[in-house]
Amino acid sequence: MTDEKRDITDALIDVTSGSLVKRTAGTAVSERELQERHRRFISAATSENTRRTYRSAIRHFHAWGGVLPCDSAAVLRYLLAYSDTLNPRTLALRLTALSQWHLFQGFPDPAADPNVRKTLRGIARTNGKPKKKAKALPIDDLERMASTLSTDNSLISMRNNALLQIAFFGALRRSEVAGLMVEDLVWEADGLVIMLARSKTDQEGEGITKAIPYGDVEGMCCPVTALKRWLESAGISAGPVFRRVSRWGVVGTDPLYEGSVNDILASCAAAAGLPYVPELSSHSFRRGLATSAHRSGADFQDIKRQGGWRHDGTVQGYIEEAGRFEGNAALTLLRRKGKTAASKP
Repeated sequence: MTDEKRDITDALIDVTSGSLVKRTAGTAVSERELQERHRRFISAATSENTRRTYRSAIRHFHAWGGVLPCDSAAVLRYLLAYSDTLNPRTLALRLTALSQWHLFQGFPDPAADPNVRKTLRGIARTNGKPKKKAKALPIDDLERMASTLSTDNSLISMRNNALLQIAFFGALRRSEVAGLMVEDLVWEADGLVIMLARSKTDQEGEGITKAIPYGDVEGMCCPVTALKRWLESAGISAGPVFRRVSRWGVVGTDPLYEGSVNDILASCAAAAGLPYVPELSSHSFRRGLATSAHRSGADFQDIKRQGGWRHDGTVQGYIEEAGRFEGNAALTLLRRKGKTAASKP
């Protein structure tokens, strides 16, 4: 047998033994292994955060008394049961989870029923409320927190100061902050380069690069210096960048939990005396970077690149928020010159 024929033969599916086996380059892969790979890749097609949200929705449906698979009548009863207590956006997300479960399991989608969709639209029009947005963290208030933290030389304050500044100037999501590794950092003469292997807008793992320059020597903020100080003081040379620190100053080995980023921001904001702590969340870093950068004259594309935003509309929304008073039609009337308040037409 020639080498070419042998290669073709090895690539054929052998069913003589009763089990499906694919041979490639001398490696046999059983049907069970192929199915496991398929399951793993299907799971990887959806982000962990989305899967977690879907699992929570399914548990809520079960707790209500729902049974899967179900029909559109059961979904409709579920909608009506929570129409007055849950936000319509939450209900829509729960329906998406139920829809995905049925489609993935090979069952008809009960949430696609026209009566279900129209009922959801009616609930939204009747009980809909504006979406609550995290307040943008202004650069001035970040400097205020950094100033407060700089007076304390404890490891916790060093970590928090570095975390706040890296999250803000890198426009990082809380998952990116918590998952940041020393191996992701590249120190250069002009600052720090962060190589994110995966992000919310980069689920395929193509990689996102964030450059963070050194701050002014006389400025209150310098994220690169703050991060160096934390890593050196904590003795961290590999692994997770931001870790738990005990009350006795012992640095752990595991990364911070994602939710800890919100807690750290809230506690530091309260310590600095900021009056809007309940309005803050980890998304305040990204909104704050965009709005503060725009007010300081940064270019639209530079803001978009630093935040890793895919869509211009997202960035434009932040910019409009930042300039709601500057580009205001009422402002031209309130500050017009050459007219007196008593002037008449």
